[in-house]
Amino acid sequence: MAIDKAKYVVTTPGATGPAAVARAFENQVAYCRDNRAGVTALVCQAVGDLLDTDRGGAFMRRVRRWAGPPLADALPLRVAGGLHALHQSGEEPGLSPIYEGLGPNNAAELVAAAIERHEAFLMPWLDGPPQTNEAGRSASFAAAFLWLVEQGLPGHFDLLEIGSSAGVNLMMRRYRYDLGGVCVGPKNARMRIAPEWRGASPPDQGFDIVGAQGCDVSPIDLTDEGQVARLKAYIWPEFTDRFARLETAIAAAHTFPPEIERRRAVDFLRDRLERPQERGTTRVLMHSVVWQYIPRDERDQIVELMEAAGQRADSETPLAWVSLEANRDTHRHELTASYWPAGDLRRNLATAHPHGAWIEWKG
Repeated sequence: MAIDKAKYVVTTPGATGPAAVARAFENQVAYCRDNRAGVTALVCQAVGDLLDTDRGGAFMRRVRRWAGPPLADALPLRVAGGLHALHQSGEEPGLSPIYEGLGPNNAAELVAAAIERHEAFLMPWLDGPPQTNEAGRSASFAAAFLWLVEQGLPGHFDLLEIGSSAGVNLMMRRYRYDLGGVCVGPKNARMRIAPEWRGASPPDQGFDIVGAQGCDVSPIDLTDEGQVARLKAYIWPEFTDRFARLETAIAAAHTFPPEIERRRAVDFLRDRLERPQERGTTRVLMHSVVWQYIPRDERDQIVELMEAAGQRADSETPLAWVSLEANRDTHRHELTASYWPAGDLRRNLATAHPHGAWIEWKG
């Protein structure tokens, strides 16, 4: 499978078996290539090339015989995260030509040898889904908040984030944004986020964040070096600005850590929606690149909770739902928003780069 020949094919997320495994890797190669992540595309291509061989020991046998749905389980990214962590550890110099962007022709051989030498290190990376947390995604949230204010909702937002990971986006009150020339956030902020803006500028409004709480089934502590190392392994190595943003977020967390509970999304949301809401505030459920990892029955319960809470909302205590998630049909990430009491009218506000490099505004 050549990187330039890889095709992204829409398939059933719950599909299992060898063909589904191969499709998951080819889709990931195409996705990484199209998002200018050539190194990660090469890593996934190399592993995909090993599927029809006997290389890679027990690690690759587990990959080939993956029991669950490889697409829904983000199997290629579990493997890529483990290999990136191995490279970052300095214990496998054989991977350096790949991660230095040299594009070696024998990438599959280099990856196979690394896997066989470090099977014990890599095997645990298959046990759970990737943990990604990217401050750049919060620019999409900020743009959506501007739009909500223009719709007449109070500009004092009380945030509830599910799948918070390390809580990087829960700290967005401390970030400064330049959104197509519309600037919001503290002028002296250390974190400054200015995605490439496409289309008309968002509404030139202001907003404030009066509360921010989140949950994750396996939250990451930004003050713990070991946990931070794991988070860094899931950052695609091509995007050096992401590492810089993470370091700034780590510094912010040491000063005042985000509020995150170790809890299922539906349980966290049910609890928070039952709590009194201060009048003159907008309560917001927000999430990014997490919906696909939440079990279907739990997603259905979240929808029911939001619809029920929306029926209780009024102009002084409105409810909004903002998300940045992948559209599996279009192969793009979409920023969507809905709010109550106007009714459950979901609006597609923008498409955006999955790591915040650009936003194409529709409004």
